[in-house]
Amino acid sequence: MARVKGAMMTRKRRKKVLRLAKGYWGSKSKHFKMANQAVMKSLTYAYTGRRLKKRDFRKLWITRISAAAKLNGINYSRLMHGLKLADISINRKMLSEIAISDPAAFTALVETAKSKLA
Repeated sequence: MARVKGAMMTRKRRKKVLRLAKGYWGSKSKHFKMANQAVMKSLTYAYTGRRLKKRDFRKLWITRISAAAKLNGINYSRLMHGLKLADISINRKMLSEIAISDPAAFTALVETAKSKLA
C-alpha cells in the first residue's frame, strides 16, 4: 500500500489561515507561524466582542428607560417591578424604543406600573 503524506491538507490549512490574516501588518500576513498566532488572537477577541456587544446594548437600553422613567417621576427599578406586577412582559429593547419614539405610550405604561405599585 502506498504511503500517504499530508502535504495537501497541510497546504489547505495554511492557506486558510493566511486568507484569514489577509490585511494584517508585516509578516503577520505572510508567514504562517505569525499569521496563525494573530488569527487565533483575533478570533478570541471576536468571540469576546460578540458577548460584550450584548452587554453594552442592554446597558444602553436600561439607561434610556431610566432617563424616560425619571421624566415621568419614577425610577427604573420601581418601573420594572410595577410592570411585572401588572403582567406586562415587554423586553428592555422594545421599552427603550417606545420611550424614544412614542413618549405618550411610555407614559401610559408608567401610569399602569404606578397604579399596580400603589
